Amino acid sequence: MLFAALAGFSACGGKRVELPSGDGTPFPDAAAAYQAAVQECRGARTVTATLSLSGRAGSTRLRGDVDAGFEAPDKVRLEGRHPLGRPVFILGAGGPVATLLLPRDNRVLRSAATADIVEALVGLPLGGTALRSLVSGCGFGAADVSTGRAYSGGWVAVDSGDATTYLRQVDGRWRVLAATRSPLTVHYSAFGLGRASTLRLQATGPSVADVTARLSDVNINVALDPTAFEVELPPGADPITLEELRRAGPLGGQ
Repeated sequence: MLFAALAGFSACGGKRVELPSGDGTPFPDAAAAYQAAVQECRGARTVTATLSLSGRAGSTRLRGDVDAGFEAPDKVRLEGRHPLGRPVFILGAGGPVATLLLPRDNRVLRSAATADIVEALVGLPLGGTALRSLVSGCGFGAADVSTGRAYSGGWVAVDSGDATTYLRQVDGRWRVLAATRSPLTVHYSAFGLGRASTLRLQATGPSVADVTARLSDVNINVALDPTAFEVELPPGADPITLEELRRAGPLGGQ
């Protein structure tokens, strides 16, 4: 089964934090608060981490570990690990277009957008740039601030680029606690050593997903071998189309 290592386990836990809504009140220090919140993550040009996933995509429950590596602007390597054998999948991208190998089925998908492949695998339409930013703690990417609003409970909403980022003070400093960019929302929690160690990603619309990623072995701005983003293909690998991958994946039954 293509997604045996990710399917059939426990669903995501925890209650979703309700983000503030409404007009709020003008917050003239929004740009300064935002810059303080992203000052560390915005400089993350390379990131490596292990992502322990749990949750649901469509009607499928997901659970598994993914070894991940990212390099600006949009290089990606994702390797879905199976505890007792070969990886479930290996995705490599030196740019916006990726190659996906399914070692246990000996099938390969070439020249598809990274975001399309990730959506087929776990229900989240995310490319390399967004994945690096999310894992580093910057929401959907650091950008210039256009407006900011204050809400009760210490919340501040900042509009930057095509995303809205939600800030609060944690341990006396501004932190990114959530961000939205249609159709996606991310919530950050479990802060320690200067960054969040848990991300909860939710997608609405055609791709309904609710996936929690717990981060471990996080390394920022370490040198990465350029070949890490290449996928070594075994001889005789049979092609698979993106549409076949979507049908076989967790959203295929929707």
